[in-house]
Amino acid sequence: MSYKGKTQITFIIVAPPDQVAEGDRFFKSHAPWIEKTHHRNGDKALLQYTVSKAPELKNPMDPNSGTTGNTCFILNEYYESEAGVADHFEQAGSSWQDFPAFGKWMEKCKATVIPAAPVFNALW
Repeated sequence: MSYKGKTQITFIIVAPPDQVAEGDRFFKSHAPWIEKTHHRNGDKALLQYTVSKAPELKNPMDPNSGTTGNTCFILNEYYESEAGVADHFEQAGSSWQDFPAFGKWMEKCKATVIPAAPVFNALW
């Protein structure tokens, strides 16, 4: 399935070593909450959900450059439309018990958040 024309949420969170366990805890709670609450069909459908984690590289263009000691958490969610993104954030505020603490945790990290990006190129 191509995601062209769909809407993507991306969080890239670079956590210092003392914040990695907390990140792991948040994402362990996030996935079951997503599975339980999010639409699977229609305009608000969540089409794909992934969380990945990797060491931050000293030079991101050189895999042999060594690591900084920080850890990158990468969250990607693809929705049928922006209506799914709006629903996601509404539900997060009302029913994900870790939502307030997640925001405070991100303040202790370096976070880049793209809350609703239309996909204009996609393959397969």
